[in-house]
Amino acid sequence: MKIKILLVCALLSMCVSLVFAQSFGQKQRALRPHEYGNVTMNNSSEKNDIAPVVFNHWLHRAIYTCRICHVDLGFAMKGGATGVTEDDNKRGIYCGACHNGKEAFGPEGKDVVGKPVKNCYRCHSFGKKVKFEKDFYEYTKNYPKSRFGNKVDWLKVEEAGTIRLKDYLEGITIKRKPLTMTKNIDVKSKELGMPDIIFSHQKHTIWNGCELCHPEIFGAKKGSTKYTMQDVFDGKFCGSCHGKVAFPNNDCQICHTKEV
Repeated sequence: MKIKILLVCALLSMCVSLVFAQSFGQKQRALRPHEYGNVTMNNSSEKNDIAPVVFNHWLHRAIYTCRICHVDLGFAMKGGATGVTEDDNKRGIYCGACHNGKEAFGPEGKDVVGKPVKNCYRCHSFGKKVKFEKDFYEYTKNYPKSRFGNKVDWLKVEEAGTIRLKDYLEGITIKRKPLTMTKNIDVKSKELGMPDIIFSHQKHTIWNGCELCHPEIFGAKKGSTKYTMQDVFDGKFCGSCHGKVAFPNNDCQICHTKEV
């Protein structure tokens, strides 16, 4: 009898644990600053017996605009949705548009004595102890700091001219006139006591252009797109970037800045 009672209690405990886990989720460790924004690309790597690619957003965003990759090169906004293959890279599309030995390192390079070496694990680094050419903490040590994400205030870094974002790839980017920076937009907060949002078109167009947001994520007409903060937390609309690569959503005061 005691054994049966113990078994019943154990089963009830497991059921309660599963219900709470499904209702409230599981706590995960906080990402380290150099990990924030990283995307693991594994569409075909393990199938071909090689480690998955770890794409570090922090270094690419320090050199290029987001628009270069997500508009000109056609990368989807969702990790893994593009389905990049090694053949694609060899044809000079996606990663291969830059990683060709000219714009950035290619699949093969040369060591200090000129001997050919393969660069596979500079990208296919998941689970590998790879010493990268640029260390995040050394690279960003003098950058203005923020509280969350990479712990780097990328807006101030760009504004100060510390980085100069490249927004053009020869033979790929269509030449266009400089964008006209529109005025800031007030976005009404629906939460009692929460300041309204002051949305900076200027900052977003520097990094994204117009095409990255409009019309796929936001409609072209002001006020035509309806969304909630829960949508943002779920990775939609503003959450397409914020919480994944751009500063995370728990840094409320960066967006909700209008005086109450």
